[in-house]
Amino acid sequence: MTQKITRRKFHQAGAIAGIGAATGMTILANPKSARAVDANGKISLALIGCGGRGPHLAKGFVERGDCEFTYFADVNSAIMPDRIKTIAALQGGKKPKGVQDFREVLDDKSVDAVVIATPDHWHALASVWACQAGKDVYVEKPITHSAWEGRKMVEAARKYDRVVQCGFQNRSAPYNMAARKYIADGKLGDVHLCRIFNQKPPWGNCPVVPDGKAPAGLDWNMWNGPASEHAYNASMHKCWNHQWRYSGGDIANDASHQIDLARWLLGVDYPKTVYSTGGRYGEKSAAESPDTQVALFEYENLLVSFELTLFAPYMLKTDAGVRDNDMFPYWLQNSTRIEIFGTKGMMVVGRHGGGWQVFVRPKSRKPVVKDQMYGRFPDPEHKEDFFDCVRNRKTPNADVLEGHLSCWMIHAANISYRLGSEKLAVDPATESFTNSDAGNALLKREYRKPWVIPEEV
Repeated sequence: MTQKITRRKFHQAGAIAGIGAATGMTILANPKSARAVDANGKISLALIGCGGRGPHLAKGFVERGDCEFTYFADVNSAIMPDRIKTIAALQGGKKPKGVQDFREVLDDKSVDAVVIATPDHWHALASVWACQAGKDVYVEKPITHSAWEGRKMVEAARKYDRVVQCGFQNRSAPYNMAARKYIADGKLGDVHLCRIFNQKPPWGNCPVVPDGKAPAGLDWNMWNGPASEHAYNASMHKCWNHQWRYSGGDIANDASHQIDLARWLLGVDYPKTVYSTGGRYGEKSAAESPDTQVALFEYENLLVSFELTLFAPYMLKTDAGVRDNDMFPYWLQNSTRIEIFGTKGMMVVGRHGGGWQVFVRPKSRKPVVKDQMYGRFPDPEHKEDFFDCVRNRKTPNADVLEGHLSCWMIHAANISYRLGSEKLAVDPATESFTNSDAGNALLKREYRKPWVIPEEV
């Protein structure tokens, strides 16, 4: 194998020691089977961002039985009553306090940790402020809006000795740990090519509409936060993850899961060069990011490619029927697969419970599967890892540094795309480009006061 892969340290070796040849199947723990704690020892949580994935995360945490939400924070007060009512029912009637400005949460010393599920452009700033306030952090992916933000998040976590777990659940899945060990043990041979896919059915409906008035209850100024000032726009609000000012398109919004998983499986960090091209070829839309994108990351003796399509109704994500049973996706039309090509075999990996299979030379025109392992959705394991680290001050599976490195790849690809497909040469020591001043200028955004990440956190 290449040096990049064989030198990688496997922090999860102990966790997968019993997996053996990795040809069996795994059934992951139920969230309610997590270690019980005394009621007085429950971890006090605050949810920051109560739309989208936030309520789902909160439900999963509360079902553990060893924590409770004491705050719900969201800039949209209109959604709070229903969200609070739902979580209170799961907490035996205990209602979290609803606040519109999450800084009130950070001032409360009784809060142990925050769960950040805001739009992407708020992830880094909320995380840095939480670390400074002495809170541990569970932050959704992608953890940053720009490459520079990731380094500030790492610095804050280390300076204030905080646990920062990124929402890259695949790092807590036993089947992925086994796949990683399989590759590191040389069972695929020398790995020289990896292909990452994010190919989805037609996405959303973001018509071009005029600016207007924000809905009642929404603090649009704070929702906009670190981004430059802009009047309320319904399409911009709905399609924020496809606006450069708020996110990085679907390579960041969804594909960050499989990009992080692939980087972890391969044991690589910074690429030598990054190149990306594509465009928005579909119907007219308020979205700015591409609906068709290809990126290429060059490492030592290894190429990693990424392919995005948002127009293909025949491409399907791994569904619950596969996740919850001993099944594999139909790989050819699986939206989020990873293909890893070695000199001894080809491994196909599914994120979020798709499992993996290793294919070797066909016989009689039929596929030959040499090794395989079923998977399960690893949300419970990821939350358990976070709580274990909060209690025991360990480094989590998806530590902020790992999240930063994966998101850095994504930002570099988008910078190449936005510069007209400029090939960028990477300097790992400075996390910058050696051949592009224009590229370096896009590594950091302009912040709007008071929503500013300082140079020194």
